[in-house]
Amino acid sequence: MKEDILEQLVDDYLQAKGYFTRHNLKFLPRETHPDYDSKQDSNHSDIDVLGFHPALKGYDRVVVVSCKSWQTGFQVSTKITELEQNKIVSGREAWRAFRELMIPKWSEAFLAAVRSATSCTEFTYITAVTAIKGDRTHWESYPRFQSALQGNPVRLLALADMLTELLPNLNTTPSNSQLGRTLQLLKAANCSFSIGPETKKLPK
Repeated sequence: MKEDILEQLVDDYLQAKGYFTRHNLKFLPRETHPDYDSKQDSNHSDIDVLGFHPALKGYDRVVVVSCKSWQTGFQVSTKITELEQNKIVSGREAWRAFRELMIPKWSEAFLAAVRSATSCTEFTYITAVTAIKGDRTHWESYPRFQSALQGNPVRLLALADMLTELLPNLNTTPSNSQLGRTLQLLKAANCSFSIGPETKKLPK
């Protein structure tokens, strides 16, 4: 089961773009890793959504998505500060929400899981969020993340980004995805939507 609505929307978004998807793909550090701690590392983490596009090559062929459906949005500078200072967030250390980006033994396990599932070492890592607050490039170019993912690109993806990309391609043919079908129904109802400061009508 997909854990929340953002994960479902991401899954539908990727399928609408031609990706085959898997979700909740588990991984954890190997027991032979020199930093392995059975008390800390025996519980799996998981990849929320993994997409594979057979017609694409390079970094676009595989996308690996971590969903953060915080209602307040994603505060870029705040999150980086929390990670740099390892602050306590919602009762736990900040790194635990981004362990594959912050802890080498978890990064290794994450990369191994992606390679095992796709036979690819090149991919795009996406943090999907409800809304981006601040400069997304600070997150996407953060050196520690680049090192953890062995140079694979990092992207922030907001719900508005998904809508902006999918809306122009809507037509009257029933969509295969729940997200696409929902947008088609809103279009049929002549609804408007807001992205940033603008309010737009769904395209005819």
